[in-house]
Order: sequence, then structure tokens, then C-alpha cells
Amino acid sequence: MKLTPIHTGFLKLDGGAMFGIVPKRMWEKLNPPDENNLCTWSMRALLVETGDRKILIDTGIGNKQDDRFRAHFEPLGPENLFDSLSNADVRREEITDVFLTHLHFDHCGGALWKNEASGAVELSFPNAVYWSNQLHFDWAMNPNPREKASFLKENFLPLQEMGRLQFIETRQDIEFSKNFQVRFYNGHTEAMMAPLLRTEAGTVLYCADVMPSQWHISLPYVMAYDVRPLITLEEKA
Repeated sequence: MKLTPIHTGFLKLDGGAMFGIVPKRMWEKLNPPDENNLCTWSMRALLVETGDRKILIDTGIGNKQDDRFRAHFEPLGPENLFDSLSNADVRREEITDVFLTHLHFDHCGGALWKNEASGAVELSFPNAVYWSNQLHFDWAMNPNPREKASFLKENFLPLQEMGRLQFIETRQDIEFSKNFQVRFYNGHTEAMMAPLLRTEAGTVLYCADVMPSQWHISLPYVMAYDVRPLITLEEKA
């Protein structure tokens, strides 16, 4: 099994929302905010090459958002999903599976892309099967007020309508492929999936938004975005 980080770019989010109850005087030393209290965060996907499969975990924010959206979240940086895959010597047509940890826009927005030449929205990975789970998909289709702005149906509903979205059984530590297990977490959102990858070099957990940054390893550092923050604490412990 070969693992390759895939940088899809940066976005800006409110520091208070990202660090939750942690006082600003503490977190601003870690990730200094701009004049609007926005901190810069990286969006990293992960490429898993195992056997004859090339599995992409998450896709970043994508390129199809309108100007209002982009002004709010300020996606920036030279990196993007396709270029980062190209730098890893992987063509998008080679991706066999796209594993979406959850359906918030910064994790699944790149599942579809806007063709600048034609203006059409197309599959980013035309030969891939896209993966979510039924519990989380239903949650995203009927969002609560806290998460409504994060679940943009144009990012994932077309996948289902095209017949390209499949669901993983929501059973803890289910095997998705050899040495690739799935753990389910319910603090950040309902039935978020975190891949547990067993390689020759060791075991890797792709934490997704259980711990969205290195600073969130510490137990009190829980995002205000989380729908069940006490559950997040338990899941991190």
C-alpha cells in the first residue's frame, strides 16, 4: 500500500468557530487570524494505491462555486486537486474509488468540477465509484440548521442521480479493501468515516474532521461546528 498526501488548496474559516471554547489569546498564537478573525486552513486529501485500486480520500472544495461563496471562504493557494494528482503521476481517469469521509463542502466539493471551456459540471473522476454511507447521506439530504450551510447538495446529489454513488455498510471497522478499514465517528457530524490504513511502515488513521489540524489533537480543542462536541471529546480520548 502506497500513501500520498494530495494538497487541494487552502480556505479561510473563523478562528473562533474552528477552536471552539479555547480562548483566542491561546489559539491566535497557533494560527494567527487576519483582520476579519479568519484563519487559513489546508485541505489535504489522501491517495491510497493498493493492488489494482487507486483510492482518493476526500476531494477538497473544488472549482464550481460562485463568487459569493468564494468571497466568504476565500479559497487560495497555487495547489489544486488535479495538479496535485498530476504531480503524483496519477491521471484523474486512473482513480478507481473516491472515498468521501463526509459531505461537507470542503471535503466533497471536488467530486464534481466545472469545465471552464464548456461551463458544464462533470465528474472529476469519470471511471471511479464514489463512496458514502446511507446514514450520513440521509443526514446531509435533510440537514439540521447548524450544518445546512455545509451540506451543498450540488456537491453530492448529482453523484447519486448519475448512479455513481454507493454506500458502505455502517459497521465499525468494516473492511473497505485489504488493509483499509473504516471507523465511524458521530461528534463532528452523523456517521463520518475515517479510514484506518495498515501499511508496511505502520498504521495510519485519516482523521478527517475528528481532528482537522495538528492543534486539535489536544482534547479541549473541539470545533464549534461539531454537532455533538461531547461525543467528539470521547472519540478523541
